[in-house]
Amino acid sequence: MNIVICGGGEVGRHSAEVLAPAGHNITLIDRDEAKLAQCDQLMDIRSLAGDCTRADVLTKAGVEDADLFIAATQTDEVNLLSASIAAALGCDTTIARVHHSAYFEGQGLDYAKHFGIDHLVCPEHTTAVAVSTTLRSPGAQEVENFAQGSIELHRVTVGEGAKAVGVPLRDVCMPKCCLIGAVQRGGEAFRPNAETTLEVGDTVTVLGDEDEFAKVFKLMGVEAPRRYKVMIMGGSTQGVWLCRELRQRYFSVRLFEPDPHRAEDLSLKLPWVTVLTGDIINSDVLLDERVDQADAFVAVTEDDETNILAAARAKTMGAKQAITVLQRSTYLHLLSHVGVDKAFSPRSTAVNEILRRIEGGAVRSLATLAQGVADVFEVKVTAKSREMVGKPLRELEMPEHALVAVVQRGEKTFIPTADDELAEGDVAVVIAPAKARKALRKVFAG
Repeated sequence: MNIVICGGGEVGRHSAEVLAPAGHNITLIDRDEAKLAQCDQLMDIRSLAGDCTRADVLTKAGVEDADLFIAATQTDEVNLLSASIAAALGCDTTIARVHHSAYFEGQGLDYAKHFGIDHLVCPEHTTAVAVSTTLRSPGAQEVENFAQGSIELHRVTVGEGAKAVGVPLRDVCMPKCCLIGAVQRGGEAFRPNAETTLEVGDTVTVLGDEDEFAKVFKLMGVEAPRRYKVMIMGGSTQGVWLCRELRQRYFSVRLFEPDPHRAEDLSLKLPWVTVLTGDIINSDVLLDERVDQADAFVAVTEDDETNILAAARAKTMGAKQAITVLQRSTYLHLLSHVGVDKAFSPRSTAVNEILRRIEGGAVRSLATLAQGVADVFEVKVTAKSREMVGKPLRELEMPEHALVAVVQRGEKTFIPTADDELAEGDVAVVIAPAKARKALRKVFAG
């Protein structure tokens, strides 16, 4: 592929580092010639100094013959404008990186559609989804990234007196927005069908709408999860995105922001969050706020060193889990030595999202629910999937034990019923045995 990347910062450079070794022809545009020279030394790419919002610069970069244009500067407006110009000049696929929720969520206007851009990618949002998913259900991360956090995955152990015990699943009143993807009984896992009956002690993997899980817990005879205490350090854009992802009844969130004016603004913007001021590194704020009772401490300031120090300090003071967000990979090898449990990188999550958008092929593996029994696949419904389009799901000739679990249609994500139909352009999550991948590719790619 011929790929033009605008912006030699963390996301742009990392995109080039990942795409160039795969055999793609990369042209990197940036105003900073020193930054370009550094990239030239590290990678076999073409560099071009210039303003990527100018059509003549993009034309010089060969954007009219490019397969992909990635706008990844630090400025949202520059990315939107340059990607729009690239599309107008004839680039096949355009992707723009944005930070602000107004652009990403299309508040008041569908910005991607208005500017003719194929995809908007927000590293902070993708990272927030990854962090929040780790806090909720570590095995669910890939599935939830697909659905932008609207679909949750929980593993629930069936308790005594559960209404779902001893009743065929077809007669269990599961919320219509939820389904059971796998059952583990003893040391054995299997994909359930309509005749399966659950037993006390079974571990069931359930996918569904987050608002419906209280009903699922009740059916399975278990108490709803207790409120999970999370402390977040940093009122950065990343911190705001994370607070928004944790806005549900199972989380109690405290946000530390040292700037009093910023803290006041955040308290108005995030009314479900307790916003506190104070210097976590050089004071007893964590001690006073009982960090030893926190289930997780997450450091998301814009300074990597501060994040590492704060997370390590919180861990030594008793936080059950210490997580940090790092812009650079410089210190990753040190984290396990200082007690930090996990680190997330916005640049890596952004590049992974870009790769997901451009990855070829009709079928892609996402995750494993039960080894050898239930894997999760992402399936693209294209013009080649004509045999699968326009028919109720109950009539589709799917591989054995395969189930369409989630459908993403534009901005809408839903769990389909047996009477729903797939449409060209849909992206679906399919639960099936790992060995079914070849058969899935055959039915969906022709």
